[in-house]
Amino acid sequence: MVAEVAAGALLALALIAELIHARRVRRAAVLAFGPAGRPAPWTRITPVIRAASAGAFVWGLTTLLLLPPKVHDRTEQSPKTEARDIILVLDVSPSMRLQDAGPGGSVSRSARSAELMKSFYSRIQSSQFRTSVVACYTGARPVVERTTDPEVVRNILTDLPMHFAFRAGPTDLLSGIEEAARMATPWRAGTATLVVVSDGDTIAATGMPPLPPAVSRVLVIGVGDTANGKFIDGHNSRQDVSSLRQLATRLGGEYHDGNVQHVSTDLLQQSMRSDDKGRSETDGPTRREAALAAVATGALVLALLPVLLHTAGTSWRPGTRLPQQPAGARPIRAPATR
Repeated sequence: MVAEVAAGALLALALIAELIHARRVRRAAVLAFGPAGRPAPWTRITPVIRAASAGAFVWGLTTLLLLPPKVHDRTEQSPKTEARDIILVLDVSPSMRLQDAGPGGSVSRSARSAELMKSFYSRIQSSQFRTSVVACYTGARPVVERTTDPEVVRNILTDLPMHFAFRAGPTDLLSGIEEAARMATPWRAGTATLVVVSDGDTIAATGMPPLPPAVSRVLVIGVGDTANGKFIDGHNSRQDVSSLRQLATRLGGEYHDGNVQHVSTDLLQQSMRSDDKGRSETDGPTRREAALAAVATGALVLALLPVLLHTAGTSWRPGTRLPQQPAGARPIRAPATR
């Protein structure tokens, strides 16, 4: 309210000053604008523009002065209304231990998964996300639910041998998605992102579980060589791009081949974007951002307006020779000033 009062007071003073200035300019109009005594038509709105720009500038500065300082801290705890969930469905089958992943094909698929997720979390504000991890092999087991500690997730990805918790057999990736859907059922609509990391070695063609309303984004990340596979359990195992892409399509999400390249920032931002209709005021332009825009716009207009008035305010150029007048014409004389 103080900023609005200050801006209104300055606006009134600026308009009064413009009226006084206009009277003074009118007296010297012939000297400034030539025999016609009139400037360019567009200059008629300059008093209003100048006063409004000054008011916006003062409002922005006063608002920034009164607002509490904002410190961007990755460890800052976010309000619960802003928190989003990430459900990580991680393939821990024996094929994920084959070493054919990475740019040089020299690391295991599970190690490549850890690299991808490390890059993933380094580019998001982790304090605004809670992570749940579901491990799947022949079945699915929840490992952690809604943790905000990135070190817990790092330990799960790198140091926890989760494949020992399952009996040997064919990989059932859909069971992991089903467990993730069960976990997200009571959550608020549009506040969760499902991330699936797998080599797509065996994916059933039917039996896709429906996702609850809480899951608004799905990202399927593939690891492992897409061309040359390795034999395990009597078959040639490689990243099955077609199956993973089809899985992403069936889930209504996006597929990314993470064997060589990390997830792009654009895709990451798209996957993390919320569809929650009840999002907070911070999702739109804030008062601080409006004040910054007002300061920048007001200062820019006040700086450019004198230049525009000097270059395009009038067609009169003092010191230039007037055109030859016909014989008998009366010379143009400037009116006498007081």
